[in-house]
Amino acid sequence: MRKPGQVFLVGAGPGDPELLTLKAVRLLGCAQAVVYDRLVSAEVLALAPPLARMVPVGKAPKVHPVPQEQINEILIDLALDGLTVVRLKGGDPLVFGRGSEEVAALNAAGIPVEIAPGITAAQGVAAATGVPLTHRGLANGLRFVTGHCRDDRPLDLDWPGLADPDTTLVVYMGAANIAEIAARLTGQGMPASLPVLAVASATTPRERRLVSRLDRIADEAAAAQFSGPVLFVIGRVVSLYQSCPAEILAMLAARPVQEAAYA
Repeated sequence: MRKPGQVFLVGAGPGDPELLTLKAVRLLGCAQAVVYDRLVSAEVLALAPPLARMVPVGKAPKVHPVPQEQINEILIDLALDGLTVVRLKGGDPLVFGRGSEEVAALNAAGIPVEIAPGITAAQGVAAATGVPLTHRGLANGLRFVTGHCRDDRPLDLDWPGLADPDTTLVVYMGAANIAEIAARLTGQGMPASLPVLAVASATTPRERRLVSRLDRIADEAAAAQFSGPVLFVIGRVVSLYQSCPAEILAMLAARPVQEAAYA
């Protein structure tokens, strides 16, 4: 019986190939098969060996041509063929990437699996725009949430807990539901004037940015007609963006400064 190959779940980072880890580059260079998501940039895919079998399994909002169960089967079948398989996921495999589900399926099939973490989209956006995710006096906490639920179900988030102006809120995959997200947050008391940064295709040559307010972000993001993945950073830290509108800066300047709990 042929010895099974191994599967590596590799974080492809936010898009810029220079933000890949050394381990990710090494594993990708040794891959015999690459199973990749829609959010993996073309620049990263170009690093795969020319003879590697390339298998796209990407999903888009409300479009799931390859269900998760089938992706699990593809990984298992490729490994049972004795191949070294790299499962490329945008950002980090364990941050809204369903990587743990794939690990469980591979473990159940007796396939060796290893994880190589990646820089997640929020970190990439922070580095690219200069907007920190935490900052003394502006945000003493950070929360990541997904703006898209499994099987397109209604959003079921901790809205009262998320509506905390002292915490930076980062919304992944939220473009389709940003109007509902903004309305829910303001309905729980989050200031309508709170600044929001939207970044599409972060860290790639296709990157686009928009700074708005919570009560305007849905309309302005729709008007921008972003293509590619969009990440939203909601919170006072957005005021540190170099091109932040004057009206937002004036609003925050009028707010009493409160020192954060850390030095």
